[in-house]
Amino acid sequence: MAEQESLEFGKADFVLLDQVTMEHFMENLKQRFEMGRIYTYIGEVVVSVNPYKQTQLYGEDVIEQYRGRELYERPPHLYAVADAAYKAMKRRAKDTCIVISGESGAGKTEASKYIMQYIAAITNPSQRAEVERVKNVLLKSNCVLEAFGNAKTNRNDNSSRFGKYMDINFDFKGDPTGGHINNYLLEKSRILKQHPGERNFHSFYQVSRDRPWGNPGITADLLASDCANFLAVADAMKVIGFSPAEISSVYKILATILHLGNVSFLDQGDAVEVENEELVSHLAELTCTQPESLLQTLLYRTVAAGGGEVIEKGHSAKEANYARDACAKAIYERLFCWIVGRINSIIEVKKYDAKLHGKNTVIAVLDIYGFEIFDTNSFEQFCINYCNEKLQQLFIELILRQEQEEYQREGIEWQHVEYFNNQIIVDLVEQPHKGIIPILDEACLSGGRVTDALFLESMNTRLGKHPHYTSRKLCATDKSMEFGRDFRIKHYAGDVTYSVEGFIDKNKDTLFQDFKRLMYKSTDPVLRDMWPDGELSITEVTKRPLTAATLFKNSMVALVENLACKEPYYVRCIKPNDQKSPLLFDDERCRHQVAYLGLLENVRVRRAGFAYRQPYDRFLLRYKMTCEYTWPYHLMDTDQEATKALIEQHEFQEDVAYGHTKIFIRTPQTLFRLEQERAQLIPIIVLLLQKAWRGALARRRCRYLRAIYTIMGHYKRHKVKAYLWELVHRFQGVRSMADYGQSVEWPDPPAVLGQFQENSKLLFHRWRARQIVKNIPPSDMAQIKAKVAAMEALHGLRKDWGCQRSWGRDYLSSVTENPTLATHFAKRVQALQDKVHFGSVLFSCHVRKINRFNKSRDRAILVTDQHLYKLEPRKQYKVMRAIPLSMVTQVSVTSCQDQLVVFHTQSNDDLVICFHKMQPEEDNRVGELVGVLVNHFKMTKRELQVRVSDCIQLSLRGRKRLVAVETHHEQTFPDFGKSRDGFVLYWPRR
Repeated sequence: MAEQESLEFGKADFVLLDQVTMEHFMENLKQRFEMGRIYTYIGEVVVSVNPYKQTQLYGEDVIEQYRGRELYERPPHLYAVADAAYKAMKRRAKDTCIVISGESGAGKTEASKYIMQYIAAITNPSQRAEVERVKNVLLKSNCVLEAFGNAKTNRNDNSSRFGKYMDINFDFKGDPTGGHINNYLLEKSRILKQHPGERNFHSFYQVSRDRPWGNPGITADLLASDCANFLAVADAMKVIGFSPAEISSVYKILATILHLGNVSFLDQGDAVEVENEELVSHLAELTCTQPESLLQTLLYRTVAAGGGEVIEKGHSAKEANYARDACAKAIYERLFCWIVGRINSIIEVKKYDAKLHGKNTVIAVLDIYGFEIFDTNSFEQFCINYCNEKLQQLFIELILRQEQEEYQREGIEWQHVEYFNNQIIVDLVEQPHKGIIPILDEACLSGGRVTDALFLESMNTRLGKHPHYTSRKLCATDKSMEFGRDFRIKHYAGDVTYSVEGFIDKNKDTLFQDFKRLMYKSTDPVLRDMWPDGELSITEVTKRPLTAATLFKNSMVALVENLACKEPYYVRCIKPNDQKSPLLFDDERCRHQVAYLGLLENVRVRRAGFAYRQPYDRFLLRYKMTCEYTWPYHLMDTDQEATKALIEQHEFQEDVAYGHTKIFIRTPQTLFRLEQERAQLIPIIVLLLQKAWRGALARRRCRYLRAIYTIMGHYKRHKVKAYLWELVHRFQGVRSMADYGQSVEWPDPPAVLGQFQENSKLLFHRWRARQIVKNIPPSDMAQIKAKVAAMEALHGLRKDWGCQRSWGRDYLSSVTENPTLATHFAKRVQALQDKVHFGSVLFSCHVRKINRFNKSRDRAILVTDQHLYKLEPRKQYKVMRAIPLSMVTQVSVTSCQDQLVVFHTQSNDDLVICFHKMQPEEDNRVGELVGVLVNHFKMTKRELQVRVSDCIQLSLRGRKRLVAVETHHEQTFPDFGKSRDGFVLYWPRR
């Protein structure tokens, strides 16, 4: 029973149909197809409808949804059947098989690929290299077999033209260890002729254009995709284990077949000649044979006469053409069988000892042709439909056997089921001495010339009274058949009219021994291996080979015996329309397929009086919420008693039967009522669970948060303590250090103490500054304060401001700086002191100045606590100009090493100077002047603005000017010059 889906998607299991009729079956199938549900169950059988579009039903995520789940726990899917077959094989060590059937274009090949991919995905979790190699070879073998066994038909672009049965061997761990492939009834007649709009096998088009044998008959549009497929197939063959020489031989053989079709014959009197003999040489090169031997084989055949005599008989043109065509078909058939055999030799289980490795189990995958009814049905359709009859009979018998065994195990009385028994049709075809195949073989073995019409006459005579056989002779009024050509079999899937034309030739499948011996003598080892029967000489070949029909019948008998000993699982593929449309559902086409696949019989057998059965524990797991005695848990002794209580509460006891481990429900209506009650209760239960779960999550989160905050608190305290201890450890001896802890590195603080560390650094810096200041002599304090003021004004703005040297301030009084005029300067200072009574000299120095007339002169400046004086050194430092400090509003300097200073005044008559005649010459006194002035202004509670700019604007008697600095190598001393918009100071480069 599949996982219940909404009724808008129809019923996920056909067993739950209200009525088992074709109309109800088709209505449910169509509804699910139109709603995008391409898979539906019949118990454990999957009905698959080809969607003709890419879907999101596959991939790793979907595989995980079905891995290890029971068949009925998820919506119908190929993966569910593959997993069920794998679990049965692994848990019970039981060989299983997955049978995929349906007509061409129904999606059998794709279904087998998805099943193989699923099995590959769920096995070998330990990634053993050898198992991965086996899986890869098994998957790649599909690519190669499709290339050589599939073709484009009017019904399907990738139609399998052969039946495939693959055994996958597993070890006791459930990992694949190897496999084996059997192929059935390759449609080799396609080599010679295809229906309009169809193509030959893919392999003929997957040959690169640059090979010497070319690509006859291939259009440019088709070649692009075919070349890509050629590369994929070549890569797959390498992965599987084909050697480069083998791959080359395979494509040479393909070329041989292509060119063999171009060989034509001419009648020359009593003899026959090859029309294009140069082609014979090319064929001989491709087949690695002698051109003379190849030509002889094409034109003659060797016949063994009595007494060991051998004679050569020349072909007529018709016989030569027949022999050429038979050779082409035989070469391709044997090539295909060789490829299958080569793959088998690579993937077969080697050196497996059951005593050492455990039991070797098998999952078989059977991809077999579906029932075929064409406008003209010949020998191939007869064999294919016989195969379907035989397999359908086997499938029904296996399903019946499974159902009966389950009923017997559960102690439920089995009810007889009416179904169509295919055995009568199987006997019509294969019964010894009476069936169609024995009659056909008898006709082929008869002496003289036996025609298809004589074979038909023999069937009319011996099968005329069979209820499932008729012909035009037996039913003269049926004009849909022609006299002497057609016969009809009433198959379980419908009536099929067959034309006997070609039955005799196709059954004989004659190939002259000369071709076999020629190919056996080839020096190409691959081609030689394909013709082991060519080793015998003409006189040694005495046994007549089995006919094609008998060989096919024997292979079907062996296949049925093989399948009968395995636990079967089924995939029934349906083609929704002939237009390959994802939207069209052709009712008549689908109805016909449902009929010949025997799906209604499957439903009837599966129901057998009960539409639903389920283990008690699973039944309770799904429906226990509908009964007060079972929700949330029951207190009864067994699940069976709890199930009975649930059924009796709903008053369904008349519609159920109780097995030993399962409950059986007779009608779908009972199940649907349970589903309805469950659907009504689920939202309430979901809300209850959500409420409980959300509460549990909230409580758990609260506990987590409490624990987190507790841990965080302890950890923060630990980090704080560790930091403080480290801080104390590092700074406990700073008082005794020469630098008072300047070199001590601060530890990284925890985030919570980031601001604490900044505040601690500030306190430490203040304490350290206080310790340093305490050791400074009082005479140096004025210089320190001036330097601090200069730093505040110039730090980061001027590259060098002289902070590293001692500041002399009154340089004109120094004998070192001013040896000849220091006395005159001292007298001038004393005279000014007597006159204006200033407090102290703040700064003095020689300078170079420029006036408004662009004249540059040597002067000196004296800065007292009251005035700024411009002095003339040559006239005993005569005062040339006195500016009260209260009139000075701003001082401007540059960012470079030059000594330019501009005093800005309230009267807009600024003073422009440059320090000059300093000892030493490279002394930097700008910072000293700025620091002294700023500190003095701060002490007198006034503000002096300091501006740093490389282009200074000033006023001379109210007239705006600009002054800039230029550095020259040839300049020996600083001097001013005129510029277009003011002045320029030429500074020597030092």
